[in-house]
Amino acid sequence: MATMEAEGKTEPSSLAIEEGRKEGDRNLDFVLPSAHTIGHDSWQQVGLMLVTSFNCGYILSFSNLILVPLGWTWGIICLLVVGFYIAYGNWLLAAFHFVDGQRFIRYRDIMGSLYGREMYYITWAFQFLTLVLGNMGMILLGGRALKEINSVLTEDPLRLQYYIIITGVAYFLFAFLIPTMSDMKFCLGPSTIITVAYVVILLVLTGRDVGKRTNRERDYEIHGSMVGKVFNGFGAISAIVVCNTTGLLLEIQSTLRKPVVTNMRKALSLQYTVGLIFYYGVSVLGYWAYGSTVSEYLPEELNTAKWVKVLINSAVFLQAIVSQHVKGKTARTEQKLWHWFNVVFSSLLTVMTTISAVRLIVHNVWKYNFFADT
Repeated sequence: MATMEAEGKTEPSSLAIEEGRKEGDRNLDFVLPSAHTIGHDSWQQVGLMLVTSFNCGYILSFSNLILVPLGWTWGIICLLVVGFYIAYGNWLLAAFHFVDGQRFIRYRDIMGSLYGREMYYITWAFQFLTLVLGNMGMILLGGRALKEINSVLTEDPLRLQYYIIITGVAYFLFAFLIPTMSDMKFCLGPSTIITVAYVVILLVLTGRDVGKRTNRERDYEIHGSMVGKVFNGFGAISAIVVCNTTGLLLEIQSTLRKPVVTNMRKALSLQYTVGLIFYYGVSVLGYWAYGSTVSEYLPEELNTAKWVKVLINSAVFLQAIVSQHVKGKTARTEQKLWHWFNVVFSSLLTVMTTISAVRLIVHNVWKYNFFADT
């Protein structure tokens, strides 16, 4: 693993562009501006942004996506092991902000520097697709939350498509008014309060439902054929990977004040302690309370007052709008072996989880109805 020793070097204050390209570099012969403010934010601000964005409405589906296919034993093991492995990977990645005196503020920059222009554009394409699909999911989730609110208030709610359109418009307006991550500092206070409020309410309500029935009255079996169980299990592991990482770590890190690597790791520590306790807690309690029949949208399971359901779904909608806008030394032999293990293991995990995800997508597309109301 390369040692990043240039963090403390003096650099121009105009680091709002991709810079650090060496003389004669064969990989990148162009410089592009960054939309984000470079070197401006505190680690506390970035840490809170990570906590609130990771605890967005997606956590309401984790009980169904992760623990139903894996069950108790493998579910808890994978949550802990894969979660730790992803945290370790992000910890290492934070050090790639500086490599041999060069500063990298985007994933595609470092890939282009290491592997050439083609990999730069391939990485850009994958990042773009990941963000587009993630944002589409948040818009759908926000629409689902609005429909749930309307369902509580009236027996004849509008169709889901109307709420998706409303959420999409709100999403666009927020992105237009709050164009950069640094600008989100004005939203972090209210967003943090909303996040803590709805997560705590969920934990209390699901914890209450845990005590209502004995475990014998719940079904924790993993259903399906052996092949289906295997693929669904790897699909659940891919969900654990997604819920523990972001495709914008270097971009987020570029907004931090010096020392950048140290501050990014402080922000990650906040995320993988406080933030992780929240969404792991909701996932485990949701499965514990409702078993393998738990809904893919956890608030549907809650038997509580109408105002509580309205509050939770309102928080989910608001979070859906805010949360997604976001020279080396030679290694010793044992270090090389560990690094190659990480490469091989990550590659195999990527292949298996990708196959499982594609299989699940094909299965869902086969059953999908474009004008579905759920």
